Amino acid sequence: MTTPGSARPGGRTARTREAVRAATLAELAEKGYDGLTVEGIALRSGVHKTTVYRRWGSVEGLAADALDLAGGEPWPIPDTGTVEGDLRELTRLVVTGFADPDAGPIATAFVSASVRNPATARALHAFYAARHRQSAVLITRAIERGELPEGTDAVEVVRVAVAPLYYRLFITGEPADEAVADRAAASALAAARAGVFQSST
Repeated sequence: MTTPGSARPGGRTARTREAVRAATLAELAEKGYDGLTVEGIALRSGVHKTTVYRRWGSVEGLAADALDLAGGEPWPIPDTGTVEGDLRELTRLVVTGFADPDAGPIATAFVSASVRNPATARALHAFYAARHRQSAVLITRAIERGELPEGTDAVEVVRVAVAPLYYRLFITGEPADEAVADRAAASALAAARAGVFQSST
């Protein structure tokens, strides 16, 4: 037995975990993080709230587990044949993702929650680290094709390409549209071509 709220969920069936995760995402989309409750998730998922409390402990545990599952899912990595096209498609994916009426509110809720909750912040950090590693393949391909210098830090190029979009979306509140996405991709690519992201060792 584990103390309720002291451990991440474990020893559960995949069906139960997925039902709770789907309910967590649906509640986030409808009510935001502030409206997230264990009772609401239990009701929507059909899983008894005692089970939810025992396995997930709190809304923070539920949000973190939902991010855990999402981090292991495949990300649609662009493959246009050029690093320029790939980076442009990648930054556009970020913009369209946050603009999506279904996925956008969920992603926004996770980012907002991470500012206030350490457990969610750690889970979100791990989620984005996984996404950056997955996306780094487009930079690795570019190095192999000779489009970028040897020793270029692939993950850092991806991080720098998408960073301006998150700055607009969550810091300044400025619009982040396709033109902004293209400019962010072009800036990161120019820096990469200039060797800014090459390892010094």
